[in-house]
Amino acid sequence: MSESTRKTPGLMRNYISFVGVAIAAAALTSFLLLVMIEAMGPGDNPYADLVIFIFIPSVLVFGLFIILLGVLYERRRRRRAGADEIPAYPVLDLNDPKRRRSVVILLCLAFVFLFMSAFGSYRAFEYTESVTFCGEACHEVMKPEFVAYNASPHSKIRCVECHVGSGADAYVKAKFNGMRQLWGVVTGHFDRPIKTPVHNMRAATETCQKCHWSEKYHGDKLRTFDNYAYDEKNTLSRTRMLVKVGGGDPDSGPVGGIHWHMNVANEVEFVSTDDRRQVIPWVRMKDKDGKYVEFKINDGTYDANAVASREKRKMDCIDCHNRPTHIYLSPNDAVDRALGAGRIDVTLPFIKAKTVEALSGKYSTNEEALSSIESSIGGFYRTNYPAMSSQQTAAVAVAINEAKNIYQTYFFPEMKTDWTSHPNNIGHLTAQGCFRCHDGKHFSDTGRVIRNDCSICHTTLDQTIGGKVSMPADGVFQHPVNLGDKNTWQCAQCHKGDRPFSHPLNLGDISKFSCTECHKPGAPRFEGFKSAH
Repeated sequence: MSESTRKTPGLMRNYISFVGVAIAAAALTSFLLLVMIEAMGPGDNPYADLVIFIFIPSVLVFGLFIILLGVLYERRRRRRAGADEIPAYPVLDLNDPKRRRSVVILLCLAFVFLFMSAFGSYRAFEYTESVTFCGEACHEVMKPEFVAYNASPHSKIRCVECHVGSGADAYVKAKFNGMRQLWGVVTGHFDRPIKTPVHNMRAATETCQKCHWSEKYHGDKLRTFDNYAYDEKNTLSRTRMLVKVGGGDPDSGPVGGIHWHMNVANEVEFVSTDDRRQVIPWVRMKDKDGKYVEFKINDGTYDANAVASREKRKMDCIDCHNRPTHIYLSPNDAVDRALGAGRIDVTLPFIKAKTVEALSGKYSTNEEALSSIESSIGGFYRTNYPAMSSQQTAAVAVAINEAKNIYQTYFFPEMKTDWTSHPNNIGHLTAQGCFRCHDGKHFSDTGRVIRNDCSICHTTLDQTIGGKVSMPADGVFQHPVNLGDKNTWQCAQCHKGDRPFSHPLNLGDISKFSCTECHKPGAPRFEGFKSAH
């Protein structure tokens, strides 16, 4: 063929386009591999669609863009230099041992490059859905959530299964939210503590109910609650009760109990006027016949404009089970559990009171808290019990270490995170919980009320206080201190999680007193106090 009739080489013959071809080839190989893995996989992979159909194609498009840049660059170069400057392809003569060796090496390197690209892509998206990535990539911000998660009942469930889940829409939202959070971490502008609840959390039908069967009838469940007093003997009080879990599906069993709220046979909507969903002035119920009943709080705080401006939320599992994973125990609950499990010696005098007192201090750093806990508990026993045996001294050291473990699991002063910043709505002891609606103050226009009757949700079988067992005849919990009309009180008014309550009288070190020394069970509210003084 003559020189004049030789075909002009394509504009892709340049190093820039070659790089683009390599990137596009790697992306295409990764795409095909991941599509096969996804097709043969056992189930949903929360980040698979995002990586396979968004990220990898984006890399492929980027490679094509680099090819186009190379083409434009080569065309411009040829116009300036002329056709004589077009580089020729190398001659591939496989009979030449040197050329043959070069081709084999090039093919091997290409294969390794494509394999590593595909494998790396898979490992990259697998890592981004791991608990390590979610909990430790942004260590300072996510440390409270990560530590509490590892101590929770759902510690084997990956974060993305609840916080992202399946579906491209959920993935894209999660990634845009992640970019906003990343910017906050880089600039140092992030919430302390992390705000709760998560307002863009997906419905329980897409998360909780993939494992938990909402239609299941549970009936009554026996629960035992052990609480240790703040007296010298750390006196045990035990309450055994039947919790009426019930069910919400008429086809599975009677509709009633706590799971009446499951929105299977009934539907409940509410409006909260605070971002934490702790203040609920308006509730609407739709029964199985499709009839609506609205309940409004009548304590003088109802604001129709505020209610109208807020979102009406359909009640969901996480409105009661709002701490299914990231659980922050109060000092009182955490120490009760440690005493019950034998991790703290219950025979140590005042150990419950002093440990709770140490955990309840206001600290600015974790190091300050650990140092103060050790000096507070250890100093108390050195000052007040100098003649302790070596065995008791060792028990005090064990108690101090357990107190430190409790603090590092549930308290994070740098992020201002603890049980007060993340209240638990299950029950109603240290947070409003059920009493957000079941306070006896929400009335309908016809006079119906959302009751705060204890017997709706549980039946007390027996109570053990100071070694004495009592069996309430009506199945209603009897408070050890006579508070008068129980319907005028809510547990969280006194039970703050750190101490039983702040006494209105200055009694000095309240660990030296027991409530029943003055407040006599069965006596009118203040008669026992008068007789004691």
